[in-house]
Amino acid sequence: MLQKNCLKRYIIYSKEKGEDIVGNFGGNLQKIKNGKKTYGITPHIPGGFVTPNTLIKIAEVAKKYKGVLKITSGQRILITNLKEEDLASVWNELEMEPAVKTQNSVKNVEICPANFCKRSKYPTIGLGMKISNDFHGMELPCRTKIAVVGCRNACTSAYSKDIGVIVDMDGKFFITVGGSAGFNPRNADILIKNLSENEAYLLVKTVLEYYNENAQMGEKLGHFIDRITIDKFRSNVIKEKKLKEEKNDN
Repeated sequence: MLQKNCLKRYIIYSKEKGEDIVGNFGGNLQKIKNGKKTYGITPHIPGGFVTPNTLIKIAEVAKKYKGVLKITSGQRILITNLKEEDLASVWNELEMEPAVKTQNSVKNVEICPANFCKRSKYPTIGLGMKISNDFHGMELPCRTKIAVVGCRNACTSAYSKDIGVIVDMDGKFFITVGGSAGFNPRNADILIKNLSENEAYLLVKTVLEYYNENAQMGEKLGHFIDRITIDKFRSNVIKEKKLKEEKNDN
């Protein structure tokens, strides 16, 4: 049975085709009051790292169109209180990609400030950006969130993400899977420990591909793991990872 919490939580507006996607001229319907609709948009900001110039541009565009800015829990900036007729102009002036293009995809890769943190055991920003660049927007059976952190404090709430990439006390990586917050919270399972950076990246790739090929449409990663058991999931992912490593060696 597909999980209800995977159904779209927002009414999506698309100026061109009216499709249920966030397109270049689309936004989320936020509120209807006295027959008037207001929309919100969320530009893609990889890992929450933004340049001063981009931050200034976002502020200027929001001010021009009387938008309200909100820092989200996903390391993004929501521009809300926008009129429908202004959406295309806002996107054009921002010159940024939308944070979410389809609901069932890798929606976010959250990254801690490891390279600048005294508690960090490894400078993980580079790995986080690589994971974001390679997998953000990847279509999957259900919405998926990833967190990359430089220590076990996991300040991006990595244990409640679908996939967590975490550095242990010894500087080695371990991967967690199946976490979720929201209406039905689930603690993540530890998948594999004692990994190098390259091994951690390959394992994330393998988990995403295995999940995409074997889960039911609308099935969250954690629910998929519960259905087949963590032991079977771990065994199958390890087999897939070894096949990829052998292929790379050849």
